[in-house]
Amino acid sequence: MSDLRKKLKITNKALDAVNKFLTDENNVLIYELIKIIDKYGGVNEINKKAREARNLNNLLERLRAKKPEYSKDLQWLIDQRDNNAFISISDYRKKILGDKLSEMEFDKDYAVTLELSACQYFPFFIDIAKAAINDKNLMPGRIIRVRKMKEQEEDGDLLAMAAAMQIIGATYVETLDTKGTALGSDGMPVNVHLGGPETITGYFGGVGQPNDFALKWIDEYLYYYTNYGIKQVLNVNPGTVLLGYFIHKLGIDNEFKISVYMGNDNPYACLWTLLTAKLFAREDGTSPLIGFNLANSINNETLELSAYIRKEFGFEDVVRLEHHVIETQKSIVRQPYDKRDELVEVAKKVKNISAKHEGGDVELDGSREHPSDILDYFRDKQEIIDSGHWEFMRRNHLDRYIAINTTAKILTENGIDIIAAQNLHK
Repeated sequence: MSDLRKKLKITNKALDAVNKFLTDENNVLIYELIKIIDKYGGVNEINKKAREARNLNNLLERLRAKKPEYSKDLQWLIDQRDNNAFISISDYRKKILGDKLSEMEFDKDYAVTLELSACQYFPFFIDIAKAAINDKNLMPGRIIRVRKMKEQEEDGDLLAMAAAMQIIGATYVETLDTKGTALGSDGMPVNVHLGGPETITGYFGGVGQPNDFALKWIDEYLYYYTNYGIKQVLNVNPGTVLLGYFIHKLGIDNEFKISVYMGNDNPYACLWTLLTAKLFAREDGTSPLIGFNLANSINNETLELSAYIRKEFGFEDVVRLEHHVIETQKSIVRQPYDKRDELVEVAKKVKNISAKHEGGDVELDGSREHPSDILDYFRDKQEIIDSGHWEFMRRNHLDRYIAINTTAKILTENGIDIIAAQNLHK
């Protein structure tokens, strides 16, 4: 058996061939990538612009000019944070456990990040912040956003959310417009065979970033990175995942999260992803792969084996395994879908995971006049307002907040530590 395994060893000859290909001055694939980097001023200038754009004072100053009412909301949020209006983790545990708290021990090494997806609109974010204060509940420690970038750039949400995440101490992810389900950032169809999210099953027939859209995705990323400091974005395609590794290796301090749409649904798919991350990690061991969302269909064994691969490659503290515990009622999975029991079991064995909430608690969400629907992510804001669905969207978002706190309660009752918004819940 050991002799057979030795045949899997990658030879120096094979590695030399790969290195020769990547460093060849005539390699048009790499040449086109470097051209885009040069367009934004080169690696050092790109990182410098991103740091300046991400500076909280700069974001707030730009927002005051762009959307003064949002600026007032953020000042309110800062005041609430500074006045300790949000419940502390210790008080939250007392609220949930009462006298049983003295019997419990919480291991920070196995803390589960509370993740909300998706937080589409800044006013909805303020809604859940107010609810968290009133209910003495928790705000998420990680937020995913799947809203059209150009649309939210125009109405001020992009600036407001970038600032809000720093204020509350949460990580967050944006989703670029060059993602395969609609028009690209240049207004052209990403895939001529798709008519938008209603043909989302085209993902299984070859979409994502076809042809030259992988490079357009990099171009779009560098625009938002240098102009807004947006660091983490969603990644749905093997080509853009590879390019994400490349630009990080070249020196750009980018990060990304692999989407559930990538379909990593078995340990060997996860090995492929993490193997490439290892090959293109920097010398200090860092990788731009920050979040790794496995498919909804995985069981705990696959999650544990993926964690084993991650640990062997030195990525346990680098790559968060993101796990859907609740999904939208419509358009993605069969309901009921609730993996909290599995989460409680696996959270005691696997470090650095998040509990992702895409919908509300199953019974509550399912009873709504307009249950959560993954296709709502791809709608224009004005169309939502014109159709009279804005309040439905608001309710769906509040339901996600409730679902997060249902999970937080269950984890706490089982002695499992949680990571909420770290600047709010101390």
